[in-house]
Amino acid sequence: MPQTAVTIQTSGQGLYEITGHAVDFIRRSKVETGLLTAFVRHTSASLIVQENADPDVRTDLEAFFARLVPPATDASMRYLVHRLEGPDDMPAHIKSALTQASISIPIGGSGLLLGTWQGLYLFEHRDRPHRREIVLHIGA
Repeated sequence: MPQTAVTIQTSGQGLYEITGHAVDFIRRSKVETGLLTAFVRHTSASLIVQENADPDVRTDLEAFFARLVPPATDASMRYLVHRLEGPDDMPAHIKSALTQASISIPIGGSGLLLGTWQGLYLFEHRDRPHRREIVLHIGA
């Protein structure tokens, strides 16, 4: 079955839509029916399926996660032990644990069977820019 890896350059925390990468991969693979699995090869970023019509949804999700898991410099996070990679690292691992590293989406008619307003996103949890690798795999 077809498999590839895509690299996404992030500019810091936020949601980066990667639906187009998955659609292009399916088109090149010439698969009509199957299952796309996307897997992010990092422990401080994750994948989500979310609305891609109104950018306010992304803004609100980012604000919610920032309130839910503040940086290690916040007084509420003083219990954290892992701080070697900066005040955003352990919170990024927590955010990743609350979301997912892998997502499966059905393929039909040579396309992703997402809902009308759904898109596939890389959710970057670190403050600094990173190069994130996502493995895309199509199974029957």
